Amino acid sequence: MNPIIVIGSGFAGYTLAREFRKLDAVTPLIIISEDDGRSYPKPMLSNALSKGKTADQLSLSSAEAMAKTLNATVINNTEVKHIDPQNQTISIATNSLPISYKNLVLALGASPIRIHVDGNASNDVLSINTLDDYSTFRKQLVGAKHVAIIGPGLIGCEFANDLINTGIAVSVIGPSTLPMTGLVPEPIARELKTTLSKAGVDWYFESTVTSVNHAKQGYQLTLSHGQQLQADVVISAIGLRSNTDLAKAMGLNTNNGIVTDEYLQTSQPNIFALGDCAEVSGHNLLYIAPILAAAKALAKTLSGETTAVKYPAMPVAIKTPIYPLVVASPEESATGNWTFEKAPSGFGIKGLFKSDNDTLLGFVLSGDTVSEKQALTKQLPHILA
Repeated sequence: MNPIIVIGSGFAGYTLAREFRKLDAVTPLIIISEDDGRSYPKPMLSNALSKGKTADQLSLSSAEAMAKTLNATVINNTEVKHIDPQNQTISIATNSLPISYKNLVLALGASPIRIHVDGNASNDVLSINTLDDYSTFRKQLVGAKHVAIIGPGLIGCEFANDLINTGIAVSVIGPSTLPMTGLVPEPIARELKTTLSKAGVDWYFESTVTSVNHAKQGYQLTLSHGQQLQADVVISAIGLRSNTDLAKAMGLNTNNGIVTDEYLQTSQPNIFALGDCAEVSGHNLLYIAPILAAAKALAKTLSGETTAVKYPAMPVAIKTPIYPLVVASPEESATGNWTFEKAPSGFGIKGLFKSDNDTLLGFVLSGDTVSEKQALTKQLPHILA
């Protein structure tokens, strides 16, 4: 019996494997990982520091333990060299012979967007997207007093909050005029900026980093308007981009992610995609809740019960506890207007996006208004019905 092969041992790959094993205990299952195959909660990378967690403490299970738990073969530290969709085989670096598959699942994740920065220390700029990245980050933080973060978006703000909570000074640099523009509306972005500023975050807006050079101590950053900053550690948090190179190499349709239908089926038979690498019926959602929904549906499909994924409204809780945030963004094509209401306590703002006929299409809650998340979520339309 040919196996089901999953490429990727991140949250998506392992969650799918768990869900599949609930339904099918016997079909051979192979999981291939470029890294060491440890299971860990990736969302915690941006708030593990203030919780005192090392990389090893974040690790939940080794590859060997996951293989035993899942009754699977986990091939770690291995690169997939080639996929042949016509013959349903893959070739990997550690095996001279191609491996046949019954179904192939791409759970390739997403990688940090890197921008070009000049300077003799540009290669020292960290992006924290894996357990190994976090381990490197922790090592570089030993003795550090000041961290510069390139990117005032969601990830940049989460790391800024985490670092400030540990007493490390933080400077955040970005071309926008406010943090998290495009994700939260202006009144809430302004209050986020003010609250994090009071906690000790310094902002350098309408600016980019042009160079990072070694200094006598740490690094010297030169900004686009000529200002210079000193920092002990430099983090790039520009955002994530779906990993699609492998899919493109075998001729799969890609857009912002690997294009799939509502069944997670790609443009090739017997090849599926889920997680951060996938664009499911036009939705490329780089969050945990969509992965859970997709894994449950795809597990049923792989076990013989063809099942479409459904995405209910899935608000995202952003890990900025100094200024709590919950975001349920309206669809990009949605038409309507934002209204804002200050929390009765004075801390936080409720932003509601409603259509012209007063239908709730999205919201952003901050501060004490996050308690309204559950009630408002029930009013939202499904993302993918």
